[in-house]
Amino acid sequence: HPAIKDASIEAIREFGNSTAASRLISGNMAIHERLEKITAEFKGTEDALVFNCGYMANIGVIPALTDERDAIFSDEFNHASIIDGCRLSRAKVFIYNHCNSEHLKSLLSQASGYRRRIIITDSVFSMDGDIAPLPDIIKIAKEYNAMVIVDDAHATGVLGKKGRGSFEYFGITDKNHIRMGTYSKAIGSFGAYISGSKEVKDYLINKARSFIYTTALPPSVIAASIAAIKLLNNDRGILERLNENTRLFREGLRGLGFNTLNSATPIIPILIGTVEDTVSFSERLFEGGIFAVPIRPPTVPEGKCRIRTTITAVHSKSEIELCLKAFEKVGKGLKII
Repeated sequence: HPAIKDASIEAIREFGNSTAASRLISGNMAIHERLEKITAEFKGTEDALVFNCGYMANIGVIPALTDERDAIFSDEFNHASIIDGCRLSRAKVFIYNHCNSEHLKSLLSQASGYRRRIIITDSVFSMDGDIAPLPDIIKIAKEYNAMVIVDDAHATGVLGKKGRGSFEYFGITDKNHIRMGTYSKAIGSFGAYISGSKEVKDYLINKARSFIYTTALPPSVIAASIAAIKLLNNDRGILERLNENTRLFREGLRGLGFNTLNSATPIIPILIGTVEDTVSFSERLFEGGIFAVPIRPPTVPEGKCRIRTTITAVHSKSEIELCLKAFEKVGKGLKII
């Protein structure tokens, strides 16, 4: 978007190209704090802390909050960064069945004697495009006095009337939990954030190693994120176009006979099955001018290989129709449909 590019270019002119140090040394700038303020307002939390990317946020925050005295309850389909954060934490990790609130509750009821219990979930799952049952999870967390960390990477700029993510989507007003999100998906920039209380922010500044020991994001990236959030706040048509494009493509695929699993977001997987068929499907699409990557093990289970597609607000209806025709041709050619 021109406004985002212009903001980034202007920041280079004003601040230069690099911060040259971590934020706890000399790399902290007013523009970083401005983004944190805008992010907190956008997410409806007291404060926010910027990290260099979503992976670094999760591997920094989870070990900062937990150790061998604690228990973590993690959805089986959580992102790899959450899995690695759990491994680094040294906490006891319980894996609950995907989006299964009853299994989560059962595990919590059997896990006693821990200093702290934390439930961690993606809000939108990156390979399936489905949405976690957050109201149920929050209710269970209250019942068992557990903290909740929600990875909103694929929900920010997508879910909710104003694109503010999963809490807005479900109408959750509880501010006692932690949300992670990124500026690199719908926001179209780079970096990540943790939003929550000021107390949590101050704690992470002093404990999250992936925040402390890395050079701060350059001003140009920070400025782009600020501009993108302002754009999202001011142009409601973006979300309307995104939702309409998503509906058209998903309904078109299902009408052709493709299995799109339980996708309820712009992330729309097309289940193929074997590695060979999925790779061949992707290659044939590419020959027809459509770039859609094959997803294979270990990212997804054996026999669940898929083509992963993501719809945007800037796709035109003619592009969506072209894509559907290509999927139909390849699907019939490979006898998938």
